[in-house]
Amino acid sequence: MKKRVGILISGRGSNMRALVEAARQPDYPAEIALVVSNRPEAEGLGFARQAGIPTAVVDQAQAKKDGLSREAYDARLHQALTDARIDFVCLAGFMRILSDAFVAQWQGRMINIHPSLLPAFRGLHPQKQALDAGVPVSGCTVHFVVPELDAGPIVAQAEVPVLAGDTVDSLSARILEAEHRTYPGALRKALAQIL
Repeated sequence: MKKRVGILISGRGSNMRALVEAARQPDYPAEIALVVSNRPEAEGLGFARQAGIPTAVVDQAQAKKDGLSREAYDARLHQALTDARIDFVCLAGFMRILSDAFVAQWQGRMINIHPSLLPAFRGLHPQKQALDAGVPVSGCTVHFVVPELDAGPIVAQAEVPVLAGDTVDSLSARILEAEHRTYPGALRKALAQIL
């Protein structure tokens, strides 16, 4: 029985696309049942709709105008996922820190992909952090989401060499390619862990 996976995005959703492609394989343990964005203009929503995947928008800007607290916003997000009978959540470029209450509701059933070899370079701009630190290798990490940012149990990692003359853009592009290769297998592994 395939698990119903919801993917949260904020932008182009390139990691979402990699997961959607993987889920087209008959033996893949997940079906992508919902794509949710906090931004109505997110490019990835169009891709999801064209792929026949239901979408939802929980508009962060509108919520702010309406004076919603972080917890109230996250309650709407949770409702969208539960209404779609989602079993498992993948964060794929979802540029919002989730409340502890939301994380607790999905504990052990939510993973994120981060563009560094955690525990190194948590938080924002990890590619710049890697270049500033002069490390020879960076990469990406898929991890379970816990209340502490980028600190959950690691599911999978992929190394990417840092090359002489790398810029944030060039390193980010190579790490993103590694993310697309790593995330589908990591989701398969994470689902096997919870079954």
